[in-house]
Amino acid sequence: MRLGVDVGGTFTDLLLQDDAANKTYRAKTPSTPQDQSIGVAEGVRLICEKAGVKPSDISLVLHGTTVATNAVLEGKGARVGLLVTEGFEHTLHLAKSWTPGPLFGWIVMDKPDPLAALKDTRGIPERVDARGNVVRELDEAKAIELIDDLCGSGIEALTISLMHSYANPAHERRLRELVQERFPDMTVSLSSDILPEFREYDRAITTVMNDYVRPIMTRYLSRIEQRLKEVGVESRLHIVRSDGGLMSAEAAAQRPVHTVLSGPAGGVTATAMTARRTGINKLLAFDMGGTSTDVSVIIDGNPMISRSTDVGYFPAKVPTLDVRSVGAGGGSIAEVSELTTSLRVGPRSAGAMPGPVAYGRGGTEPTVSDANVILGYLPSRLLGGDMTLDVDGAREAVASIGKSIGLSPEDAAQGILDIANEVMLGALRVITVQRGLDPRDFGIVAFGGAGPLHANAMAQVLGCYPVVVPHNPGVLSALGFLEAEFKNEFVQTLIGSVAGMNDGKVFEHFADLRGKALEWLDEQEVEKADRGLKYTMDLRYEQQGFEVEITVPSEMIDKADGLDTVLKDFHETHERLYGVRFDLPIELVALRVVATGATPPVEYTMPEDGTTDVAEAIIETQPAYFHGEWIDTPHIDRDRLATGARIEGPAIVRQYDTTTVLLPDHYAEVDETGNLMIWPTNKGE
Repeated sequence: MRLGVDVGGTFTDLLLQDDAANKTYRAKTPSTPQDQSIGVAEGVRLICEKAGVKPSDISLVLHGTTVATNAVLEGKGARVGLLVTEGFEHTLHLAKSWTPGPLFGWIVMDKPDPLAALKDTRGIPERVDARGNVVRELDEAKAIELIDDLCGSGIEALTISLMHSYANPAHERRLRELVQERFPDMTVSLSSDILPEFREYDRAITTVMNDYVRPIMTRYLSRIEQRLKEVGVESRLHIVRSDGGLMSAEAAAQRPVHTVLSGPAGGVTATAMTARRTGINKLLAFDMGGTSTDVSVIIDGNPMISRSTDVGYFPAKVPTLDVRSVGAGGGSIAEVSELTTSLRVGPRSAGAMPGPVAYGRGGTEPTVSDANVILGYLPSRLLGGDMTLDVDGAREAVASIGKSIGLSPEDAAQGILDIANEVMLGALRVITVQRGLDPRDFGIVAFGGAGPLHANAMAQVLGCYPVVVPHNPGVLSALGFLEAEFKNEFVQTLIGSVAGMNDGKVFEHFADLRGKALEWLDEQEVEKADRGLKYTMDLRYEQQGFEVEITVPSEMIDKADGLDTVLKDFHETHERLYGVRFDLPIELVALRVVATGATPPVEYTMPEDGTTDVAEAIIETQPAYFHGEWIDTPHIDRDRLATGARIEGPAIVRQYDTTTVLLPDHYAEVDETGNLMIWPTNKGE
């Protein structure tokens, strides 16, 4: 029994996989923003009830969390102290020295305070150069004086980030020893542990961010583990990393900066699996929840990975899935501007409490979900009948918006959806058109509680077909957690011209990194048969400002030979990516070893009593608003459909975890793996 748990802004989604019986069970329960662990515990009780099992039967819990992200975005992290090399106390303030240029003169730049305040920063007398040579010995007496002053001032965590510590971490490690001798309860992070790479600001801000969220993450993980024990779960808890991999709860407590994009990672992982199973090489992941929408690109069955991301204003240099988010979701609030009397939707959200007006929890402002309700796209009862919607309340709220701008309730609701769709289209254009990708070459995978409601409209505008609605779209992120693999990355910065390097020394460093990777896999209890190691080099032409990652075959590591082949691959890759190669010396920047541990796949089985006769799966027929008029529209039970069933639009396809809107002039077919594939009726047009 494996359990995936995805905590969203509105709902907490759970998916339980019984590997022995090859069955899956779904559950959705309202999130509890005041303490996410409460909603998780309630969800565990609910899904175990549905599956008829005991919580103690669960063997593995995989959890994606937004705790770290929210702490940074809301400015509610810990008070962090920072030790830097003397003379570099303003590293976080200077950042990358970027300010708006002359063309941006009309913009007022509101630069936020750094995550570690200047008053909590101390300069330590010491210095190491870029080769790791000690230029100035560590002044321990002065360091102790500064440590006592800073750690006694009330800080909650301490970051140590010295110049060139990636090349020689000795001074950082000695400072940690001094802190632990005098303040044994102080949480300490070293930049040489968190990000052993060059670029001073990136290394410092990433390590500070780790400490900024670390006490909060530690408390949260402690709470959720306690809640799980209280409901009877005895298995280990694992957390999803930003790059879609898994890490133990203990590792997440030590390095929470690796979870800043934990939430969206599951959906991207599941989309990649969908690409491999359907054979559609190019897909767009479209994850629309209650608070936001996340989009990403899948090419050749693989998600795009970025070496850094931004959390609000601040960069975090950690491996992440390349996901773009916009503040448009089912709970996004619609309002009329007092100045322009124009209709706006989001980014303000009704969240889980009070939620949309239709949820009947005290919400008074109209939302995207309320618009879907009054247009007939959402049925009056959700979650298998467990949740009744207040249709009249939703209509009254949307009608108040329409009245202020001279529109009927239906047209106001349509306007709300059109604006929300446009916001989400903007995000999809950013990851396709602005990168030189044609969205018409892609299909779109719709998931999240609201994704299938809007995906057909997205595809119609962008021309990206088919729309793929997986069998468990409302809890697909939780499914992605179950299909994620254990993953960690080990890095050694080694800057210099390849021509002047000893090949044997380079491969010795790879061997050292491999040893660390294998040690980590042992800690995660990954079976040897499930282990994988990937070796790469970050290379660049001399004095370039960016690097290209080149894969190194494992047999080269064993033979400690073959750098010429790697350099040839670099020239070819650079030319393929940028259209040019140079006759210049090549510099090595870093070596990387990525350790992975495979997990069992989740296989979906079609219902035994399914039918290809759609008429047998019709629940009811209700009017829905399409193209400015009400049309009698069948509501179809998706769980009754077998492979080959074909639905003509318009139609509303209902299931426990979401609702799919099939527009007029479109049809949907159920493929052999249970996906709903939506196409325009006239594909060639």
